[in-house]
Amino acid sequence: MSYTREDIIRIAKEENVRFIRLQFTDLLGTIKNVEIPVSQLEKALDNKMMFDGSSIEGYVRIEESDMYLYPDLDTWVVFPWVTSDRVARLICDIYKPDGSPFAGDPRGILKRVLKEAEEMGYTSMNVGPEPEFFLFKTDEKGDPTTELNDQGGYFDLAPMDLGENCRREIVLKLEEMGFEIEASHHEVAPGQHEIDFKYADAVKAADQIQTFKLVVKTIARQHGLHATFMPKPLFGVNGSGMHCNQSLFKDNENVFYDETDELGLSQTARHYMAGILKHARAMAAITNPTVNSYKRLVPGYEAPCYVAWSASNRSPMIRIPASRGLSTRVEVRNPDPAANPYLALAVMLRAGLDGIKRQMALPAPIDRNIYVMSEEERIEEGIPSLPADLKEALSELIRSEVISDALGDHALAYFYELKEIEWDMYRTQVHQWERDQYLTLY
Repeated sequence: MSYTREDIIRIAKEENVRFIRLQFTDLLGTIKNVEIPVSQLEKALDNKMMFDGSSIEGYVRIEESDMYLYPDLDTWVVFPWVTSDRVARLICDIYKPDGSPFAGDPRGILKRVLKEAEEMGYTSMNVGPEPEFFLFKTDEKGDPTTELNDQGGYFDLAPMDLGENCRREIVLKLEEMGFEIEASHHEVAPGQHEIDFKYADAVKAADQIQTFKLVVKTIARQHGLHATFMPKPLFGVNGSGMHCNQSLFKDNENVFYDETDELGLSQTARHYMAGILKHARAMAAITNPTVNSYKRLVPGYEAPCYVAWSASNRSPMIRIPASRGLSTRVEVRNPDPAANPYLALAVMLRAGLDGIKRQMALPAPIDRNIYVMSEEERIEEGIPSLPADLKEALSELIRSEVISDALGDHALAYFYELKEIEWDMYRTQVHQWERDQYLTLY
């Protein structure tokens, strides 16, 4: 919905809103907020609310810490799970005191890349995300355990799927907040779930992913459960992905569709996919940003490990769903829900635009099951692998001019530094597997 300043003030009064969360996202994808009483709402709507950016990951040094929150009025929503002293939310862009956009704001980075697409004639990028999550039981203190809530499988129902009541309530709350829910079901792994919502333009889709995560975690907590978007919380079962269906539009025309093509794909779509494939390894640090992300990207668990595409095969990184016409789209399957959605969409779009600009040739589709191909066969077919770990992904990122440029110097430097620290902490830690493997052997 579209809101004016007057609409928001009126609704706040009618709904007895007492507090407003001014939300934004840090560089690692974590939702942050400054909560204000409703008496400060008009000040916030005048873009006069400040915060200390030096305490936020990837923002600024202490000597340049003043930041301003500019609320996006169309993100106004009243949280439906609070009935008294109601709480509302506005998602904000981050600006510097001189009135210029802050270069490290992930939402602003996505907007900048979308502006580049607009200059090329593409008026919008539509995105349909599919974030998966696990539900675990909590202990008597309310802390998360690794005990699953059920042993259900793909599309199971009660009594195998014991998460359906929680999932139903999540759906109802999301609908109250303006989401159009298309499907809700148990996923392949025990305790794993997926809720699909309708596509939206890229910025709104990223906002919705962040809102979705907040709602899922909040409602799960009310059911005595812990929801996690960790990519691979359990060994031996599927991890959680966040497939991103995407298409480019010129006004009301989907430029990915060509009815004269055998697959219904335009040359623009083919160039776009070629760009995604070309920069896939460099994007991985953004689309798969944690040490744990690469435990999901292994053969045998439906997650893509190889840089290829197909219209009929789910083992490559890019799949073309069957729908055509306005619904023609490219499904990029390697991102996971730990990714900062603003940055992930920004780098995917930038890679696709580079493919269009340079009219990159799309490799032949791989319609065989890549998982059963030998390494020699993959080399012969020219199928690269995605990075094997975060360190390799970071090395690819820093070498890529296109993906580095999409992030900008500020975000790239801070993101790289934070992830180098994460890798070093992991690398130097002694894990239980090592003790089990070596303590008595040597």
